[in-house]
Amino acid sequence: MKRNSIKIGAILALLSVAVLNACQKEEPRTLTVVTHDSFAISEDVIRQFESENDVTISFVLSGDTGSALNKVILTKDAPLGDVFYGVDNTFLSRALEEDIFESYQSPVLADIPEEFILDGEYRALPVDYGDVCINYDKAYFTARDMMVPQNLDDLLDPAYAGMLVVENPAVSSPGLAFLLATIAQYGEEGYLDYWQQLKENTVVVVNDWETAYYSNFSASSGLGPQPMVVSYATSPAAEVIFASEPLHEAPTASIVGTNACFRQIEFVGILKGTQNRDLAEKFIDYMLSVPFQQDIPMNMFVLPVNRNAQLPAEFEAHIQIPAAPASLPYELIAASREAWIQAWQEIVLQ
Repeated sequence: MKRNSIKIGAILALLSVAVLNACQKEEPRTLTVVTHDSFAISEDVIRQFESENDVTISFVLSGDTGSALNKVILTKDAPLGDVFYGVDNTFLSRALEEDIFESYQSPVLADIPEEFILDGEYRALPVDYGDVCINYDKAYFTARDMMVPQNLDDLLDPAYAGMLVVENPAVSSPGLAFLLATIAQYGEEGYLDYWQQLKENTVVVVNDWETAYYSNFSASSGLGPQPMVVSYATSPAAEVIFASEPLHEAPTASIVGTNACFRQIEFVGILKGTQNRDLAEKFIDYMLSVPFQQDIPMNMFVLPVNRNAQLPAEFEAHIQIPAAPASLPYELIAASREAWIQAWQEIVLQ
């Protein structure tokens, strides 16, 4: 009887140790990433990071880029997360002025061309880029034996009257990007004259990309009246990838002459006040690494900044990357954006 009591006591002691160890075992930490609604990445890419670092990633989708940035700024004293991804070069200055990021010089920046690194203090690190260009309907121009415009000047030719649809820069990201392209090309002194001439050449203005592309653009439905639309350099690849029947050639292409496209760059940064600085650094390194970078194009239809990342075959075959895209200092964009838009509205919409 005494021997049995000893055995029972030993078993209870072992059970107590097991329960204590189970209680002491830490749950995976959570890293919270604030981003815009257009963020998308493959689940297995996220799971790989989670398993390698014993962490759970929580994504907080916060509207479009401007809305997400506003939320991060308004809550900077009690941050919504540890990392913020998605601010682009049209909003970058505001993010830096509001002092929402901690500096972090990721070692993976060695694999990223300097042209994408706009913040010398490494508070906002580049992740991807995309070019907003004018896309055109190949069949439309071929059927009429017409030359395709090669640059912004060509669009003023009366031969192209009424053939271009653009988005309102006050409410549309690609619309704003195209406005910035015209400012880069003609300067603050000349861009309004250019738009006045575009207006006289019957440029069509709609509020959003969806309307411009799916209702007005002739190549998307075959019924739209405009054979040219402000869209993205990746749109031709998307036409092939999402075609209802296999296509060997994209039905659209981009006008990529000097300053005809505006390059948007998206950034990520560690939010001040994070309690997970170590994990935030690791996640940013991962976002800049080849596995994550190569997953970006097919999910968000933008391009990786890591020079070692390979593009999908559909992108290699069907997109054009402009050799001389338009750009403006992000500080100038921040200082003048609203004035430029207001002046544009007075010229074009009245």
